[in-house]
Amino acid sequence: MSLQLIEAYIPNKHFESVNGNLRELPHTSYWVSSESKERMLVRILVDTDEVEEVLNYLESVSNVVEGFETMLIPVRTYLSRATINEEAEEEKEIEEKEEKAMLLRASRHELISYVEKNSVTTLNYTLLIFLSAVVGTMGFIKDSEAVVIGSMVIAPLIGPVIATAFAAILGDYKLLGKAALTSFIGVGIVVCIAILFNMIFDIDISTKQYITRTDVTIFDFFLALAAGAAGSIATLNRKSGNLVGVMVAVALLPPNIALGMSIGKGLWQEMYGSLLLVLVNIMCILLSAVIVFSLTGIRPVRWKEVQRANVSRSLSIVFVLMIVVSLLAVIFLGKGIGL
Repeated sequence: MSLQLIEAYIPNKHFESVNGNLRELPHTSYWVSSESKERMLVRILVDTDEVEEVLNYLESVSNVVEGFETMLIPVRTYLSRATINEEAEEEKEIEEKEEKAMLLRASRHELISYVEKNSVTTLNYTLLIFLSAVVGTMGFIKDSEAVVIGSMVIAPLIGPVIATAFAAILGDYKLLGKAALTSFIGVGIVVCIAILFNMIFDIDISTKQYITRTDVTIFDFFLALAAGAAGSIATLNRKSGNLVGVMVAVALLPPNIALGMSIGKGLWQEMYGSLLLVLVNIMCILLSAVIVFSLTGIRPVRWKEVQRANVSRSLSIVFVLMIVVSLLAVIFLGKGIGL
């Protein structure tokens, strides 16, 4: 059984009505204590699948009345006579839920917290991007696939890209701008490092690692779509670790290095090919992520935000899809696709 603890601090004058509504919501256990003269403390032990419903109610109440505070705390272990006796039955119910669910995910509030954390340009993010760009460029110079893969492990590119798609689904344009800017900074650092190395050193660009990233094939579309889907599903389950991060970096890091090397060498035709590859990868990742997040039913609570999210979600899918189709048309008509 996966449980989480919700602590709600409720002003005394609103306690009776809020307490009655909270008790009607799904919960495993419920405790009430006096936190101070002004507020009561309610602790609710809730199944992870039901957390969002309880938090949505508390959020709607907090928007109207001051004095409410809510915390969500993960529960590692919970033992009682009921849980021990009903363990087998609950496991069966969980299996049935998993079979019926289209996509399992954490609560909207947990996902928003994760996305906000990955939408900010931090020193740690900047340093890791810098180091991954240096290692990746060295991999291109040495024509070493192992070194290039190592750079993908370092690169934290998954966070801001997936955060951009998530913000688009919620219609949170401020968060969308922050996540997009963080992604742009990451891409810019990689390109600048590659340009700098090629301006300083006489680098041989006739390597396999470079040549394969200066042309777009139909397989690159499938790679980017799969990477975006994997990254978004991992984010939904809060499991976006290194392996999934590498998958996203496969589609983002090497093409950006190739783009910087092309600019540094003044190879404009190769730059055109690598730039197309970068754009195709980014748009395909965003498209698949937006679609995956749409399928989960993630919605804001307040009516105005719901309306904005509905419009933003549709516009995001249409906008990104149009760009992907346009890029496909440019590649087919302008230079063809190698199969």
